[in-house]
Amino acid sequence: MEAKEHLISESSKVQVYQSGDKCIKIFKEPDEPKSVVFYEALTYARVEETGYSKIPELLETAKIDGKWAIITAFKKGKTLEALIRETPEKRDEYLTLLVDIQTELNALRSPKLSRQKDYLKRSIEGLDMIDDVKKYELLSKLSAFQDQTNLCHGELLPENIIVGDEGTFVVDWLKAKQGNALADAARTYVGFCLKHKTESAEKYLRLYCEKTGADKKDVREWIPIIAAAQLKFKRPEERELLLTWLDVADVL
Repeated sequence: MEAKEHLISESSKVQVYQSGDKCIKIFKEPDEPKSVVFYEALTYARVEETGYSKIPELLETAKIDGKWAIITAFKKGKTLEALIRETPEKRDEYLTLLVDIQTELNALRSPKLSRQKDYLKRSIEGLDMIDDVKKYELLSKLSAFQDQTNLCHGELLPENIIVGDEGTFVVDWLKAKQGNALADAARTYVGFCLKHKTESAEKYLRLYCEKTGADKKDVREWIPIIAAAQLKFKRPEERELLLTWLDVADVL
């Protein structure tokens, strides 16, 4: 199988390598359930089927050294996060690019993908750090939102956008869903804030609303639900901020 030539990134669950013209995402645990691996690959394939062009081609799933891997085309370039860090004076330009990418992908329909509302509902129902009254409030608010089938990335942040000679590409589609574009925007806003980049979050939200004609209030209405769903990952560094967002009245 392909040699693991160059480590690109690493998380608690996966390592991502470059091997020639391929990008190899290896799950660290040898007993990673097949359902997890193939669900991610299926999600990726269904995003491809929407016709979205800024996604590296899915090539195969395989086992490497006894561990499951998902292999895609490798796209050389720098992440938008790196570009913002290197040239902060161009931050607004790069945030505009992010908004352009998001509105382009949100304009597509993805009826074969898992439903965003189902994911958010399960995430909130499974929480053990909030009481039943708060869960009921959040779930009632979620159920009131209209069902939509927009393609939503689920974590569209600068680290998941690659800019290179071949163009601009979006990676890490594990959380892609069919759903409401405003919820996708709220997830991006929350992501900026969790990285202590509140100024960038507010700038992003302003640019997003200018581009789409959306009302900031309509995006912010999703924040308590997005914050609650994010609590499922039990990251200590995120907990305090996320909990402050659960009160609907506090974020409007």
